[in-house]
Parts: sequence; C-alpha cells; structure tokens
Amino acid sequence: MELEVSQSTKELSFSISHDLSPYVSFSVDLGEDAGLYMEFMMKSPCYDAIPTSCKLVVFDTTLQIKKAFIALVANGVRAAALWDSKKNCFVGMLTITDFINILHRYYKAPMVQIYELEEHKIETWREVYLQSSFKPLIYISPGDSLFHAVYSLIKNKIHRLPVMDPVSGNILHILTHKRLLKFLRLFGDTLPRPHFLHRTIKELGIGTFRNIAVVQDTSSVYNALEIFVDRRVSALPVVNDYGQVVGLYSRFDVIHLAAQKLYNNLDISVGAALRLRSVCIEGVLMCFPHESLELIIDRIVREQVHRLVLVDEEHRPLGIVSLSDILQALVLTPAGLDRDSL
Repeated sequence: MELEVSQSTKELSFSISHDLSPYVSFSVDLGEDAGLYMEFMMKSPCYDAIPTSCKLVVFDTTLQIKKAFIALVANGVRAAALWDSKKNCFVGMLTITDFINILHRYYKAPMVQIYELEEHKIETWREVYLQSSFKPLIYISPGDSLFHAVYSLIKNKIHRLPVMDPVSGNILHILTHKRLLKFLRLFGDTLPRPHFLHRTIKELGIGTFRNIAVVQDTSSVYNALEIFVDRRVSALPVVNDYGQVVGLYSRFDVIHLAAQKLYNNLDISVGAALRLRSVCIEGVLMCFPHESLELIIDRIVREQVHRLVLVDEEHRPLGIVSLSDILQALVLTPAGLDRDSL
C-alpha cells in the first residue's frame, strides 16, 4: 500500500497495490434468490416507510443562512425543505452540503468574519450558487414503490428524497438511505434470507475501493472541506502518520461548526475538531473483507451509522461500505441496474 499526498489540498489517497478484482466487480452471481428484496421493495409503497411520528423542518427561503444552520443543529436534523412564499410551493432542500460550499467559497482567514454566512438569506445563496442552473425539486409520491425511491436516490446522487402529497403539495416525510435500509431490515425478516447475505464483502465486491479520499488528523478543517467539495464524498476516514484509521470526519461534523461558532477558524486540525464535538456523533466503525454482508448490515443498522470503513488487519483503509452501496447491491443490482447504467 502506497500513501500519496496531493500538495494542492493536502489530500491523502491510498493506492492499493494488490489485486482489486475481488472487490470492484458487480457481476458476481448472487444466486436464484437474489431478487427477493428487489421484489419486496417493488411491492411496498413509500407510504409504508413513513413513521407514525417524525420531525419535519421547513425553512422559508427568506430566512438568514446562519439561523437556518443553527436551527438544523438545534433540531438534530441534516436537511430541511425550502418553502418559497412568493411561488407558494416547495423549491428545494437546504443541506449540510450547502453549509460546506458556503464555508469553502467564502472563508478567508482565521477569525475573519464570513459576511456571506452572517448576512445572506437562503434565497440569496441559491441565486449565487445555482445561478441559471436551477433544478426542480426531486420528490416522490406516497404511492410510488420503495424500489423507485432507492432508484431515485442513487441515480440522482442525493441523500434525501421528499415524499410529497400529489394533491395538497405538502411534504409528508423525507426518505433517506438509512430509513430505507432500516425498513428493509425490519420487514424483510418476513422473507427468506437470500443466500448471498452470508457471502463476504470481498466476494461480493460491495463498496468503493479505488482512490479512497482520506484526511490526516493533523490537516486543517479547511483542507477537509476542499476534499468534500472536490471529491463529492460524504465522509473522510481520518488517518495518523502510520496510515491507520483513527477517526471519521463526516459532512455532519461540519454542521456543528455553526453551533460551536468555530466556522471563523477553519485552520484548526481535523483531530482537534473531532475532539471538540459537543456530542458523540458517528464514531469510526470498521469492517473487514472476510466479514459477511449480513453481519455488516446488522452493524450499520444497530449503530445507526451511514458507512463503515473497510480496513485490513492493521486498520489501514481499503475502502468504504456505505448505505448507498448496500441498497444498490440488495435492490438495484438484482434488477440489472448497476451504478454505471444509472
């Protein structure tokens, strides 16, 4: 394993020298029962995955950006639907990605106030960032299948999918990869277990294994933001000087900069930022190539995390196994819909 450092962003990426062919192919024969979960999700409407009680946060686009992100932290949510009172309809989502892009775009130096974050309204940011490339809100109806929901999330490379009442235009819930896998894990138990669940990650090739983006614990938070923006990843394994995984810095960690008012000093190290987290969020959970898919799914659902870092015996990163990777393998791949074909 070789460690390569890009001087432009202090980004570290691992180049695996041994044969990756057991990991990167989705052409593995999953067996005759591979389509069980696919068929189950095709028959299940989105309405079935909506909890009886849940929190839905909605922001008017005239709200100040700073107040919006503080409200996200206060409510413990990662995104909010955006309501345009002039158009009288929902127009999009405000997510942690927006916060990262704002910080990356406007940060100047330590302790220099980011005026755009302090003063801009959501609608101003949308006009600046989206400019002429406004895209319609991607949503789904309660009666659409959960298979369609998985397909929409992965095809559009989004993490949140509003379920909208087609009559009233109201958003009933926001589906996520986590919610869909939890639903499948709970209600899929009524089905026979597909045999491929007992096969290993190495055999199935589920996950991302090439050019894994990581960050060193001594790198600055701003360097981590650069990697988030450039590589469009949702989390970065944090490694020490020996290349061993010692933490995980995710997009959700960035939002806590707003609550702790640390966004005016992005030169602090990633390691220091992790230690300053006000709550224990998502620890670094790992998995190994020899572990079964079933074991990995159980761990992700039990720990309520979005990903596991695939490591070798010395805890050096080999890849990332995310909720998206698992749903792709369980639901879309049996339908002949590999990522490259979406």
